[in-house]
Amino acid sequence: MNYENLYEDLQPGEKALKDNLASLQKLFKAVGRERENGDLKSLIRDLSAMAEVASAMSRTLEEMQETAAAFDSKTYFENGDFAQQMLAACEEKGVDVRGEFPVYEMFPYRVRLDTENQDIYLDRKKVQCMRPRSFVDQVKAGQDRLNKANFNAVTFVSELSDAYDLAVLKLKKQPGADIYLNSLYKFLAPMSRFRRDYDQQSFAFDLARLYDSDTEETKSGRKFQFGPSRNNNRAIRILDKDGKEQFLATIRFYE
Repeated sequence: MNYENLYEDLQPGEKALKDNLASLQKLFKAVGRERENGDLKSLIRDLSAMAEVASAMSRTLEEMQETAAAFDSKTYFENGDFAQQMLAACEEKGVDVRGEFPVYEMFPYRVRLDTENQDIYLDRKKVQCMRPRSFVDQVKAGQDRLNKANFNAVTFVSELSDAYDLAVLKLKKQPGADIYLNSLYKFLAPMSRFRRDYDQQSFAFDLARLYDSDTEETKSGRKFQFGPSRNNNRAIRILDKDGKEQFLATIRFYE
């Protein structure tokens, strides 16, 4: 199955509706003039023409309804056709995607396909979209907006430094020690309501922007260094400015 086939099948009906609406609008204006001017013969003629156009529109709408209803959206999701075409659209439009059905990462978004209800979740937002190309366009537009948004790398790394100092105390680490970034996230957003507004994907995106910035120290002059880990499960995957994936696991701050 492919939504693009349904898309093509509905186009003629959509064009017919557009043309009929234009005809109705033209006749409607004529009827108004004829009523005002007392042109009864023309009025009766154009009202009859409007009825014919409206009847044609009704038939077109019924045909389009039948065509749309015949599309088995449940099977489309369950058999993996939607997912396969979504991945193909990602490749075509240059959207990086990782993961396996039904959960994917399109950095910095997390995408989940709900096959039972034929819904898509973009992070926590439910998206009702049966056209893979359209959904991927939405993702790409969102990524572009995020990349254009203002970001103060110095402010962010300074806040990260404050969370690091707290983590050093709580985790009983030595100053300058490497601390896992996903541990620092819990100190940045300690309560669940904070994590709803600033989830781990948003944190990863800010890390990516910090990674790509020229910032080398905090407001107080402390330097920082990202580090890897042998345990890749603890690393945070980001995309750099060239679209290449990087794995950041730890960070340390030092004088």
